[in-house]
Amino acid sequence: MANPSASPTPSDVEADFFRVSNRSDAPLFTTLIKPYRSLSNFGFGATIMFTACAFLLPLLAFLGTQALWTLLFFVAPAVAALWYFIRRNDKDGTLSEELRLWPDLIAVHRRNPRKADQYWHANPYWVSVHMKDTKECPSYLTLKGAGREIELGAFLTVDARKDLEKDLRKHLAQITSIPAP
Repeated sequence: MANPSASPTPSDVEADFFRVSNRSDAPLFTTLIKPYRSLSNFGFGATIMFTACAFLLPLLAFLGTQALWTLLFFVAPAVAALWYFIRRNDKDGTLSEELRLWPDLIAVHRRNPRKADQYWHANPYWVSVHMKDTKECPSYLTLKGAGREIELGAFLTVDARKDLEKDLRKHLAQITSIPAP
């Protein structure tokens, strides 16, 4: 028999989340929260080409000398590091949070790029929306319910978090029949 005081495993949490959130009725409110990606693949290629040319152009003066190879020893890792960190940033940009709201359920699925996905659900009647200023994040948005407090949209701009907070408060107020402030 399983120990009832033991914390649930990640697979149990995931299974429970999908059990309650895979429904035949459409949610009253749904939103997919994603970070803004300003650099396209074309822009990535252009950035790498421009940087490589900017590094290599001054090296033309050293053609045919041993100094060229010495300088290339430093230029090549710099361009490779730029490539790596831009691509790593692209991977981090795949982070997203899907929020769905029904009259009796609010469900949040956070897709993390390098960690396991995270799941949370609660009864919207008992969920509260909080926004507070912290040192690290102005207008830090959280949802509190079902014994947990989760962050929402920490990667968004301050204005986008404020808009999300207004939307959440409005839809939660409509569902719980409490007038929005």
